[in-house]
Amino acid sequence: MSIQHFAQVGSWEELAGPNLGYAIELYERFLANPAEVDPETQALFQRLGPPPVETYSADQFSGQTTAVTATTEPGMRQVLAAQRLVRNLRAYGHLVARVNPLVDEVPNNPLLDPASYELTEADLAAIPAHWVWREAPTDVVTGLDAIRRLYAIYSGTIAYDFAHVHNSEEQQWLTQMAESEYFLKSIPRAQKQETLFRLVEVEAFERFLHRTFVGQKRFSIEGVDMLVPMLDALIQDAVGAGAKSVMMGMAHRGRLNVLAHILGKPYGKIFSEFHSAPNKELVPSEGSMGINYGWTGDVKYHLGASRAVHEGDVREVTLVMANNPSHLEFVNPVVEGFARAAQDDRSHPGEPDLDVDVSLAVLIHGDAAFPGEGVVAETLNMSRLRGYHTGGTIHIIANNQLGFTATEEEGRSTRYASDLAKGFEIPIVHVNADDPDACIAAVRMAHAYRKKFHKDFLIDLIGYRRWGHNEMDDPVMTQPTMYAKVSKHPTVRALYADTLVKNGIVAEQDLKAHEERTQQKLQQAYKDLKDHEEESVPSLISDSTTAPAQPAPVPLDTLRSLNEALLAQPPGFNVYQKLHRGVLERRRAAFEGDGKVDWAHGEALAFASILSEGTPIRMSGQDVQRGTFSQRHLVLHDEKTGATYCPLQQLPQAKASFAIFNSPLTEAAVIGFEYGYNVQAPETMVIWEAQFGDFANAGQVLIDQFLSSGRAKWQQSSGLVMLLPHGYEGQGPEHSSARVERYLQLSAENNWRVVNPTTAAQYFHLLRSQAAQLRTDPRPLIVMTPKSLLRNQRAASTPAELAEGSFQPVLLATPHEDPSAVRRLVLSSGKVGVDLSAFLEEREPIPAIAALRVEQLYPFPAEEIQAFLQRFPNLEEVVWLQEEPRNMGAWTYMEPRLREILGSLPLRYIGRPERSSPAEGQAHTHDAVQRQILEATVEGMATETGGAKK
Repeated sequence: MSIQHFAQVGSWEELAGPNLGYAIELYERFLANPAEVDPETQALFQRLGPPPVETYSADQFSGQTTAVTATTEPGMRQVLAAQRLVRNLRAYGHLVARVNPLVDEVPNNPLLDPASYELTEADLAAIPAHWVWREAPTDVVTGLDAIRRLYAIYSGTIAYDFAHVHNSEEQQWLTQMAESEYFLKSIPRAQKQETLFRLVEVEAFERFLHRTFVGQKRFSIEGVDMLVPMLDALIQDAVGAGAKSVMMGMAHRGRLNVLAHILGKPYGKIFSEFHSAPNKELVPSEGSMGINYGWTGDVKYHLGASRAVHEGDVREVTLVMANNPSHLEFVNPVVEGFARAAQDDRSHPGEPDLDVDVSLAVLIHGDAAFPGEGVVAETLNMSRLRGYHTGGTIHIIANNQLGFTATEEEGRSTRYASDLAKGFEIPIVHVNADDPDACIAAVRMAHAYRKKFHKDFLIDLIGYRRWGHNEMDDPVMTQPTMYAKVSKHPTVRALYADTLVKNGIVAEQDLKAHEERTQQKLQQAYKDLKDHEEESVPSLISDSTTAPAQPAPVPLDTLRSLNEALLAQPPGFNVYQKLHRGVLERRRAAFEGDGKVDWAHGEALAFASILSEGTPIRMSGQDVQRGTFSQRHLVLHDEKTGATYCPLQQLPQAKASFAIFNSPLTEAAVIGFEYGYNVQAPETMVIWEAQFGDFANAGQVLIDQFLSSGRAKWQQSSGLVMLLPHGYEGQGPEHSSARVERYLQLSAENNWRVVNPTTAAQYFHLLRSQAAQLRTDPRPLIVMTPKSLLRNQRAASTPAELAEGSFQPVLLATPHEDPSAVRRLVLSSGKVGVDLSAFLEEREPIPAIAALRVEQLYPFPAEEIQAFLQRFPNLEEVVWLQEEPRNMGAWTYMEPRLREILGSLPLRYIGRPERSSPAEGQAHTHDAVQRQILEATVEGMATETGGAKK
């Protein structure tokens, strides 16, 4: 806008954007010295007067309201300075908030001191309140009133930390809720009474345990006692909003108290886990129950629980506390999986319908673990991804300001334990654990935000730890000054009782009566335990090896119709021509003439048949829609528009849902999510695929602590399928081995199946068997899937092989007209067995050698191997062939088992020597070593009975 046009403006409201900024800059120069601007502009400013103060404000929190023009005219410098002070109060008030119960005074901060802005009380008193705070209450008249009120709001026992939230609607809502003190002012008397009575129960329970079970670990809640009343209020709000389930995860601190008072676990049951176990001669007092029965159990502060509560007379609500090992934060994605499974409707074809309001995820973190364990960031990153979104999780950091013996300065590089959440724009409220009203207000605000925006919210509940890391630990050795304060510090129950009694909200006699009732209840529960000391043994799992389920075969005509449905596309959909010609047309031709079904094609047909039988499927992993090796193509992309189409979601024969999601570049959190999903939805076939099998290394905690042992520790069944690309093709140490040895080392008590199939038909039957197993006795399925075999014709199968038969734990890889001629039997598993078949085909027939492929490694197929051994009466030796180094792969697992069934028959190893790295890093070196291994399998046999083909 030119000077001439600017001089013709009739009002400030006609200006906006850069023009407004330019006008304000000129006006400030005019105020300082009228001669600084031209005469026409001087006349304009004299005519218009000062601009509405809102035009000066860069306040990102304010909404669009009518401008308020000054009735008096304080200096513009003072007005602008006051507005900057307000902005900084909102953004940085948490720096001076009284949120630490062990700190009496918080030092002043220059950012929040009017003197830093050259503002006096007189300056502020001369400014109308609405010039600096648009939403100022009616009793706030001047700028001084506004600053004082806002300072009290932002520096009290609730500290609002959400300047990092960039969505303007969310920011405006958060600011309005904070500055109106809506949730703080809306706590009714009855809720305050309930909170106090709950604190009585929380404290009494911990004190009873402390006196009764001296020195035993319990990871006391004392210091963050308000966690339990906060969960009460949160669950009440969630249920009132329509939630049918609340899924919770937490580590050890306060767990027993939450189990008792939120999950309703009987006091007597908790006491029994301190006091005794049924197999006393075998189980220590803190240990497990039922060890003689194949169920090993877990320590009391790892256990979860489930509870059904009723909302009125019609609706049942389920509360779940997930089991959690000492890997503190790894339960986070498991709980998210629980919640998503409860939110998905899988009962119809297509993608599941998601209703995030039917289930709420609540995660309770430790202040040291939240910034310290990477799985936290992995889980937060999934919160807004389509395949993993759960409508917002409520996070509570139970902050006792210590991690075992390490201080905050030793445990993190950030000011707050919660700062990691800022990168995900999650609103944060820090709250003093000694102010119950503030705590309740914080958790109600969290739920209201989640309900409105369906995003995560974090509460940093800042308290302390009354005892050591556990009750066997003396914290004074490492934190003497802190514990000098803690030893003198009154409990939150005592503080809150004084407040409510003084204010007439609770009568002292009612408080004492409740304390006495609580003590009587605890004492009676302990007395009943002593009177009936022998516990009933819980329902136990069997450690027997049962045959996997065998589904009905799929007729060839049915497979053909499923195949046609998988190849159908909507009108006008433009598939990438290279994909159309190279993959899809080949899949149509597989059912014609001598056509064959390759690995990915067999998988798609298995999925289609499973859906047609009413079993939902969920699949996720890095790049699973296309497939790491461009083999799967279950989601097609229009090459002109980018639109997507998933044939399995449009399958006419389907009776259940199909979901497939490319995951973030994460293993641990995604494995945990899918495990949790499957535990909560056991009827669903849940599949996770690693980009390369080696990458599952990053999820080892979830595999070790949940997947392999969850059934034994917690009676928690899972049927999760893990697809782990495995095979040595010269791609280096991190793209070869899925570490099959680790899964075999963890194999026991029929806890899962570990397989290494080599044909599309075997894989097809295996997937169908797993789906059938879900309906009877689910177990995880660990599959070493191929890379080079995906397109290898030796791994392809005829459609008839899919329509007939079933999964075979052992396959004979070499035909023999005369079994009596066989003197060396070569056993292998996976790709190397296919390599051996190709190697033998290059040579003249060697009747003295037979080859078996062990397709199922665990449970060990002893009977099937013995049956093959009996076919060869003149065997002289058995060889175990593998491409993995000797200290890896299946050898150390297979050797003792094979020797047990071989008797005096010699057993020999052929493969790479022991190595620290899984594979060679150069392709040519790999090829040479692989050739040496294969040549060793025929050494001494080929020269007698045949040779290389001419």
